[in-house]
Order: sequence, then structure tokens, then C-alpha cells
Amino acid sequence: ANTHVQSGLKWENVVWAFKSGHASNWHPLTWISHMLDLQIFGDNPGAQHLVSVGFHIANALLLFLLLRRITSALWPSFMVAALFALHPLHVESVAWVSERKDVLSSFFFLLTLGAYVRYAKARMPQPETATTHHATRTIVHSSRFTFYVSPSAPSLWYLLALLCFAMGLMSKPMLVTLPFVLLLLDYWPLARMQNVEASGALRALRTLLSLLLEKLPFFVLVVASSVVTFIVQQRGGAVSTVLSLGARVANALVAYVRYLGKVFWP
Repeated sequence: ANTHVQSGLKWENVVWAFKSGHASNWHPLTWISHMLDLQIFGDNPGAQHLVSVGFHIANALLLFLLLRRITSALWPSFMVAALFALHPLHVESVAWVSERKDVLSSFFFLLTLGAYVRYAKARMPQPETATTHHATRTIVHSSRFTFYVSPSAPSLWYLLALLCFAMGLMSKPMLVTLPFVLLLLDYWPLARMQNVEASGALRALRTLLSLLLEKLPFFVLVVASSVVTFIVQQRGGAVSTVLSLGARVANALVAYVRYLGKVFWP
């Protein structure tokens, strides 16, 4: 019943998507994806479901490839991706067309993690092997393989991760926790904090501060998204002004327990 979505992908509708707080949410990319569905398939709910299924399949494959790359564990990565693909907590968002924001934000979430992993690995110290320097790249020779390292690769992967994160936030603001996920990846399995505990308090502090500063642009996007979300939800009547802090904390605790319960008993 949304006339902007029903009329398809037009410039005025794209502008509306970025300006709108309709349904107490600001997720312009999600609106645009719905418009694109209508533009291509018309008012065909089956096709809209298939698009969401396509995103979900892509997300499951991305998750498998990501876990396989960072852990080198084939079957555990496969089992986690399979559980992600089949679990009702995820399947519900695929079956519910207006939850496109969930599968779309998950897509950009996984792309962000993938780009960040490439960035982090490019910044890791290279093994001491014979090297040949060229104007635009370094050819690194080892006993088993030869690979090419572009001097600008780390910054490009970082910018790509930041761009995917911004697009994810424009799909669903739930992604505000992603910088903390990156810090968890730094600890394991990327091991960017390896031997921090044994390297002295000062060096450990410097390492942790550098990793936090590295995430600063991500946190800037988090703050911006949180402010916009709060304003939009407040205007939409989704923010209560009567609940006490104690009631909010209690609600948060109950919500976490209920979600964890549904993970094991959906």
C-alpha cells in the first residue's frame, strides 16, 4: 500500500527513501530494493520472495567462505553456515517479505567482515622471504608459492569495508554492533592481539589503543546511524518516555534471554 514503492524505481522515490522515516525506520536501501522488485517483476509476491531467498543463499555462502578463510576449518565452517541457512530465526526473515531489511543488512554485514579480514591480513607482518621490488607492487617469493602484494591494498580494503558498513546501516540500523564484532575478530581468529598479554602492559595498551583508533570511522557511522534512528523512531511514536531505567534494563535482559532460548528451542 506504499505508493512510492508501488510506482517503482524513480528519482523522486529514491529521494523519498533517503528522506523518509516511514514505519519508524530509516533504511533507504531497503526501500530502494523493494522499488526495484516492483520495477522488474511488477506486483508479484512470488518474485519478491525469490529475491529474498537469493539474498539468503548468498549470505549463507558468504558466511561459509568467510569462516573457511579465517579459520581454515572446512567442516565446522560448513556446519555453522548450514545452521545459519536453516535456522528458523533466519528463515523467518526470508519468508516475511517486509523483512527484506534483515537479509539485505546481513549481506552487507558479511561483505564488511570479508573486506575487513582482507585488510587485516594485508597489514599483518609478512614472512621473511626473498622479495623483488617493482614500481607498483612487491613480488614475494617463498618456498611454496609466489604472491603479489599491492602497496595500496590495505587502505582500499579498509575503505571498502567502511562503504559496505554504511550501506548495511542504510539497510537496517541493527548493524551498529559491527565494530565490536571487528574487535572480537582481532582477538580471534585473526590473532592481531597475539602475545599482547606477554609483551608488557605498555605495549599491550598501545596495541589495544591502535585497534580501537582503527575502528573510529566505524564508530562515527554508528553514532550517526543511532542518532538518526532515535529521531525517526521518536517521531514515529516508537520511543517511550514513561519507562524507567530499571524497566528498560529488565526488558533488555528478558529480550536477550528469550532470543538465546529461541536459538536452542525455536
